This record gives sequence, structure tokens and C-alpha cells, in this order.
Amino acid sequence: MESGGRPCLKDSPLRLKSAYAGRNPGAGRLAYGYHATYGLSVTISRCISRCTNIYGPYHPEKLIPLFVTNALEDKPLPVYGTGRNTRDWIHVDDHCAALDRLLEAKGIEGEVFNVGASEEHSVNEIGAAVLKILGKSKSLLKPVEDRPGHVLRHAVDWSKIRTRLKWTPSRSLADGLKETVAWYRENDWWWRPVKEGAFQDYYAVQYRGLA
Repeated sequence: MESGGRPCLKDSPLRLKSAYAGRNPGAGRLAYGYHATYGLSVTISRCISRCTNIYGPYHPEKLIPLFVTNALEDKPLPVYGTGRNTRDWIHVDDHCAALDRLLEAKGIEGEVFNVGASEEHSVNEIGAAVLKILGKSKSLLKPVEDRPGHVLRHAVDWSKIRTRLKWTPSRSLADGLKETVAWYRENDWWWRPVKEGAFQDYYAVQYRGLA
């Protein structure tokens, strides 16, 4: 889902630009079909279409973990295109807390809820913030060929979950980013082996020309 002048509403049209982005809305509609046909208790909040970008420990191929671990190894931070593409960023713990709230709520069956954090920042800004925390030079930011179907902006209007269910995220991006950087710094025993082997083949395809 891509937003133009304002964050996407829960009923905004889905303007999908890749097959990957199409999977989750499709799953959401399938789940709703079971609700409508069989009365299955369903509440929809999907990553990609209904939630903003999630960050935190693990998942080293995603942007923030990749930036952090590359910076820790003094490797280039690959930036697609201009790096001005923006996302709203939510910590994984906050996203899980939102899902818990939705699972426990009564009387919302069949409804759709967006989940966000109102922390919209560009890839360039995220890279600069990671490097500042680690005391590394911005020269590590390296542009690479833009990927096909790259969405310029992704943000959602999450006022419904805030007003209806009284949920708000607990972390600012500034605090969550510091926690995330600290986790990767303290747990290289986990991510270094993960970034070897098959990951290197993926990396070579995604970020051509970077070591």
C-alpha cells in the first residue's frame, strides 16, 4: 500500500506494486471470507497492508538489522535508489502488543485495524541514525540500483486502534533504534552465522556490486 499526501486509511484502496506485497492483503480477504461465510471470529491487521514497517532483533535481511550488522562489520550500507523512500517504523514488541490487544478485544469481529507508530523516516535518515549511534561515518551509506516496484512511501492512519482500543506504541523510534543496535552489538553470536552461507547469495543478487 502506498500513500500520497496522507497516511492510508483502513479502507484506502490497496495499490500493490509487487507480488510480495500482494500476498498479505490476499490472505486478509480470504480470512474475511471465512468470517462472512462461516462466522469465524476474524479481525484483520496485516503486515504490509495494515501495519507499517517492523524492526527489532532477528531478521538480518530487513533494512534496519542489515544496516546495523553491516555497520558493525564496517561494510557498506546499501541504499536503494535515492534513499528518500519513507516508511513508518514500529518496534516488533509494540506490534505484538497491538496484536494482543486485537486478540483480546470484544465485539470487533470482521473489522480491519491499521497498526502504526507515526514514526515516518526515509531510508537515508534511518541509515544516518544507525551510523550516529555506532559512531560510524556516513560514507558507509552506498547507493545501489533501485529495486523494481519500490514503494516511495508507506504509512497508515492508525487512529482507529488508538481511539477504539486505547492502544498506542510504547517506544519512540529513537529509543527503539538504540535498543535494537544494542541487541545486535551484544548478540553477534546469533547473526554472524545467519549472514553467511545462503544469505550471501541473496545479498549478491539484492545489492549488486557491494562487498
